[in-house]
Amino acid sequence: MANSKTVKDYIRTIPDFPHDGIMFRDVTTLFSDPRGFRIAIDQLLHPYVGVQIDKVVGLEARGFILGGAVAHQLSVGFVPIRKKGKLPGKTIEQKYQLEYGEAIMEVHDDAILPGEKILVVDDLLATGGTAEASIKLIERLGGEIISAAFIIDLPELGGRARLKKMGIDLHWLCEFDGA
Repeated sequence: MANSKTVKDYIRTIPDFPHDGIMFRDVTTLFSDPRGFRIAIDQLLHPYVGVQIDKVVGLEARGFILGGAVAHQLSVGFVPIRKKGKLPGKTIEQKYQLEYGEAIMEVHDDAILPGEKILVVDDLLATGGTAEASIKLIERLGGEIISAAFIIDLPELGGRARLKKMGIDLHWLCEFDGA
């Protein structure tokens, strides 16, 4: 009988991490299973086969794993967007709000050329703050966002609505209720 597990079946939920009341969606169990990882990468890239994409942008940190694999399969370049202070070359930065405070994302200032078609990839869409900051960085460099793809969407946290309001096409593989 064929394996009928879905991507969602490979994701472990850890209650009360990193704080009480949070249901942490752990994709490391998906990554560690060869079939689960293959299914996820295939499903992430499927809508973009035959679409002009010049580069895949992966968001720190699990987006590097997914984005690198998707870029490889699409035979395009990969660009990391990282937290401030992690990239060695000249960068541009974008501040964004966290639940308690502020953070900064950075990208090399020569990583994306004007007019390049970009696919943004990350593991999880929650509030959309990190994705929005990354999209703003890409747009400041002149990149054109084709779409943003995620393994998990947490719709109750508003990220999907936030990015759609920005005019971003979205693709996700599964969703979970709650935080």
